[in-house]
Amino acid sequence: MRFVLREFEKIVCAVLFLGMTLIGFINVVVRYATHYSFAASEEVLTNGFLLLTVFGAAIAARRGEHLAVTLVQEALPRRAAQAVFVLSVILSVLLLAASAWFSWVTLMNQIDSGIRSYALGLPAWWYQIGLPFGFALIIIRYLQHASETWQAPPQEPQATPSV
Repeated sequence: MRFVLREFEKIVCAVLFLGMTLIGFINVVVRYATHYSFAASEEVLTNGFLLLTVFGAAIAARRGEHLAVTLVQEALPRRAAQAVFVLSVILSVLLLAASAWFSWVTLMNQIDSGIRSYALGLPAWWYQIGLPFGFALIIIRYLQHASETWQAPPQEPQATPSV
């Protein structure tokens, strides 16, 4: 169970990517065999990419590979750098919490209105349901990485950047 909790977003991304690959492959085979396209594949793949992006961001947040500009922070004295780090964590969590909240509101709106997808006619909220949880997972993973970074001993800057 620990493995599933620790690697949850990786499992979700792997399953999503495998499913999207299969759908894309089936679409190509159907198109070449029948000269007709599997029209619903666009809808499924587009929404799959959205979920893949959000859960992939959780992976990046956990590893500390999220988008960050640390040039100013690294040039500051230790106390000032710590203050900038804390400020960046607070602002990042607020942004992610707002994203989770607004995606939750959108999900509730889609459930209440009964809106359906354009190709398959499925309830639109089926595609939206993973987003608020994905953003919440990014917050958790980001805070895990921030905690590890805060507790780690300071490192000397490298003479050459690691690539």
